[in-house]
Amino acid sequence: MAEQTIEVILGDITALAADAIVNAANSSLLGGGGVDGAIHRAAGPGLLAECREIAARQGGCPAGEAVITGAYNLSCRRVIHTVGPVWNGGSRGEPGLLASCYRKSLLLAQSEGLESIAFPNISTGVYRYPRQAAAEIAFDAVVKTLPEVPGIRRVIFVCFDRENFGIYEDLKKNII
Repeated sequence: MAEQTIEVILGDITALAADAIVNAANSSLLGGGGVDGAIHRAAGPGLLAECREIAARQGGCPAGEAVITGAYNLSCRRVIHTVGPVWNGGSRGEPGLLASCYRKSLLLAQSEGLESIAFPNISTGVYRYPRQAAAEIAFDAVVKTLPEVPGIRRVIFVCFDRENFGIYEDLKKNII
């Protein structure tokens, strides 16, 4: 069996050439700010058109779930859109929903035959999830799910800023 790796990089997820990049989407799937807006801008209008079709058919995407689309003008093959929870103090199921974002994205990538997947720091922007807690949940969910997705060879945590990069690097040293 081939080795599965987890990497942490500082960079722009829209420029990554992984099989799939994960979009920290909102429930409408119709674009927004932060990572979501950057991915939609870089992918071009085809992504928005496909997301509109999914939203019309499914009524959007609830927190903790994931859907997959084409990548259009991006360097990756597919975009997995997952909706992270808005932080409300942690007593409204936020940890479980955030973990589900990572798990469902990995399972979806596996079902599509993808081997590499890149995650942003889901829910830590406008959804205000505390960065350290979100990173711990992300690592835990990925490490626990990897045995179920043997086709996934490479998981990349893409951090847009140095603060998140430092948090993820520290966790990687202690977990892997």
